[in-house]
Amino acid sequence: MDRKGAGSGLEDLLFYTITQGEDKISVGRFISELESTGLLTSDPRLRDCMQQLHQAVHESAGTAMMNQELFRKCAGSNIILLTQAFQKKFIIPDFMTFASHINKLYYNAQTEQGGQVANYIPQLAKFSPDLWGVSLCTVDGQRHSVGDTREPFCLQSCIKPLEYALAVHEFGTDHVHTYVGKEPSGVTFNKLSLNEEEKPHNPMVNSGAIVISSLLKPGFKKAEKFDYMMDYMKRMAGGEYVGFSNATFQSEKETGDRNFAIGYYLKEKKCFPNNSDMVSALDFYFQLCSIEVTCESGSVMAATLANGGICPITGERVLSAEAVRNTLCLMHSCGMNDFSGQFAFHVGLPAKSGVSGAVLLVVPNIMGVMCWSPPIDRVGNSVRGVNFCQELVSLFNFHNYDNLRHFAKKLDPRRQSGHERNKAVIELMFAAYSGDVSALRRFALSAVDMELRDYDSRSALHLAAAEGHLEAVKFLTGTCRVNPHVKDRWGNTPLDDAVEFGKDNVVEVLKEYQSIYSHTLMPEEISTQAHGEAAVDADDLGNMETLERFV
Repeated sequence: MDRKGAGSGLEDLLFYTITQGEDKISVGRFISELESTGLLTSDPRLRDCMQQLHQAVHESAGTAMMNQELFRKCAGSNIILLTQAFQKKFIIPDFMTFASHINKLYYNAQTEQGGQVANYIPQLAKFSPDLWGVSLCTVDGQRHSVGDTREPFCLQSCIKPLEYALAVHEFGTDHVHTYVGKEPSGVTFNKLSLNEEEKPHNPMVNSGAIVISSLLKPGFKKAEKFDYMMDYMKRMAGGEYVGFSNATFQSEKETGDRNFAIGYYLKEKKCFPNNSDMVSALDFYFQLCSIEVTCESGSVMAATLANGGICPITGERVLSAEAVRNTLCLMHSCGMNDFSGQFAFHVGLPAKSGVSGAVLLVVPNIMGVMCWSPPIDRVGNSVRGVNFCQELVSLFNFHNYDNLRHFAKKLDPRRQSGHERNKAVIELMFAAYSGDVSALRRFALSAVDMELRDYDSRSALHLAAAEGHLEAVKFLTGTCRVNPHVKDRWGNTPLDDAVEFGKDNVVEVLKEYQSIYSHTLMPEEISTQAHGEAAVDADDLGNMETLERFV
């Protein structure tokens, strides 16, 4: 392998990092490495990459192998995304560990046996009480699912925040709240009750959602309004599954006496916009409640809210920032029916439940979660879903009011532990000492500072030069462009070490590189880097003394 050309570009660096310096890698192993970052092969952003891989597998007689040329074809249009993934630059860097924690929470919640499956219509009553699924999608498009996550179910009341967000996106906050309030109602979600201004209390109760339904696309025919809403939902889900249960829709109309009563009450109080048809608004509302998703597609919808209205897996802005902010505020205060106050207290995150057993949970700026299990409690919330949300916040510092600096007992999946950082520095120094260019490539791609220094202020270049590892020195200078003028605590540069230990081949390379480097950086920058403090505190690297036996 021509290692001199291995670092000629980001694609080459990425390739040799994944292959650990080998000339090729099996397609299966590449996909496994990719999925360990949280990305799925079905991710729309990776469509071109996967098409190239599928073609290679189809044309291969045996085990499909990926060489440098095939990798360039696959990664060409996805190089930024793939580099972020393998550099662990996503919001959850150690995704496999995080996913294992999610699995434990899932299986713990599975033991919950309380609640009853909703039975006011046959289509809800038919679901097994043992069904239980959890899917999550981060704002970077990392995905994890466990359980019955591909079983379609109706959104029911989980549609309320989504239709409200669309209304605000289309018409603005002031117009929408001319017709609905913003306060928790203090009564059940299907109560015939208005606030003191004779408006529905908020968009998360039935009366508010029915009024919101009348605001969307006024003057449009029923079929056009439904198509419009389905298109919006599919964009929220990044093109993943969104369906419609006509049987549920028909049953909702046949058994919807309470909602019809609410509709006529709203009509009597003149809560609808002028020229609105109450029956049509109710019909549209029943349709919206009968829209189907899976946990997997629902988690992308939640992640779109978590990502400020931009779908993580397509990059499309679906909702305005204003619409998302308002929606999350109302989900936080009103989303969990009569349990909203306790949920806000214990979980501290925006969420919306539905009588189908769904819980749509948003962790702002981090991820969206869809939980689903049909057994619900007396206020209409999924028993397992609520348990999962509570335990999630007990384990991770996701509660809105967790102090990120001083809440030491909770895990923060957004950052790597100090132990991991110290371990990375130790491994970087050992890789330089042993001349392991593959390991050095891996560290460079993982965004490790290649100029980090040990307790003696020696850099990786010091160690590689002292040991005479020419290829390692070439990689650190030619690809990583590290500073060759840094001095250790004895005042020696990497060139000084190479001279002292008689590594003539390295001496020539370093002399040439120093000359080039000195002309590409300002003198004051060189001086600052050469005489600055060690990049890592001695306290953090106390255990690096284990390297003393090597150098």
